[in-house]
Amino acid sequence: MLTDGRTLRSSVVSSQIALHAAHGGVVPELAARAHLEGLATVVDAALAPVPGGWDAVDAVAVTRGPGLAGCLIVGTMYATGAAVGRGLPIVGVSHLAGHVYSAWLADADLEPPYLALLVSGGHTECVVLREHGVAERLAATRDDAAGEAFDKVARLLGLEYPGGPAIQRVAASGDPARFPLPRTRIEGAFSFSGLKTAVRYMVRDLGADALTPAGTPRDPRVVADMAASFQNAAVDQLVSGLEAAAERCGVETLAVVGGVAANRALREAVVARFPGHRVVVPPFDLCTDNAAMIAAAGWQRLRLRGPDEPGFDVDPSLAECA
Repeated sequence: MLTDGRTLRSSVVSSQIALHAAHGGVVPELAARAHLEGLATVVDAALAPVPGGWDAVDAVAVTRGPGLAGCLIVGTMYATGAAVGRGLPIVGVSHLAGHVYSAWLADADLEPPYLALLVSGGHTECVVLREHGVAERLAATRDDAAGEAFDKVARLLGLEYPGGPAIQRVAASGDPARFPLPRTRIEGAFSFSGLKTAVRYMVRDLGADALTPAGTPRDPRVVADMAASFQNAAVDQLVSGLEAAAERCGVETLAVVGGVAANRALREAVVARFPGHRVVVPPFDLCTDNAAMIAAAGWQRLRLRGPDEPGFDVDPSLAECA
C-alpha cells in the first residue's frame, strides 16, 4: 500500500518458490491455484497495519499483463470485485511498468528520464522512461530471458530452483575464466539461447565418467567454475546491451530492475561500467515481483489517464512499459 504513489506504508509478498522448486520451474496451473488460495490472506495482511484498513484505500491497481493467464485472471477478478464492492477506481497496470517504477519507488530523488535494464525470469529489456507515462523499449531479448537462462543452466549443473541465487552462491568460489563462453551481440536486442546451449555442450563434453546419472557434473569445483563462467558471460552481455542502449538515448541516469537485478555480480558490473552515470538499483524486496511497484506504476497511470472501466481483459502478452 502506498501514499501519494511513493511512500510505502505496507508490503506483503507470498512466495511460491517452494511450491515450484520440486518441478524445476513454474507450473502455470499450480501457480494460479496458489494465487486463488492465498490472495485474500495476503491482502488482509497488507491492510492489517494500516489504520482504517480498506477504508483508507482510495484506488486499486492490479497487474493485467504480461504473465500467466490464470494468475492474471485471479488477480484482476479479485481486484475488480474489491473495487466495485467499495466504489473505488481501478486501474490495470503492466507488469513491465511496475518493474520500471520499482526504481522510482526505491529512490525518492529519482525522476524521468532514466534508462532501465529490466532483467527477470520472463523479460530482458532496455526501457527508457522519458517522462511519466511515456516509455520506449530500446532492446529486448530474441529468445530466452536472462532469468530463464539462469534457471536452465542451474538445472544443467544440478543446482536448485530458482537458478539465479543458486548460481550466484556457487559462482562465488568459482573461476570465471576457466570455461570460455560466447557473448552474443545483436544490435538492439539480447539473446541468451546460444550461451545456454554452449553450457549444455560444455557439460556434455566432460564425458560420461565426469557426470552423475542425472547428467550433471560430479566435481563441485567444476560446477563452481562453470557457474562462474556462465554468470560472467551473462552479466557481460547484459551490461554491454545496456551500454549500447545508453549511447542511443543519451540518458545519464540508469536503473537495474527485475528479479535478476538482485544478482550481486550484475550490480557491481553496472556500477563499474558506468562510473560517470547515476545508477539506481532497488533493494532486493523491490527487485522480485511485488505489489508495491504495481501500486507506484498504477498511481502514475491513474493520475495521467484516469481509471479503467471494471471488467477489462487481461493480456498475457502485454508489451506496455509505462
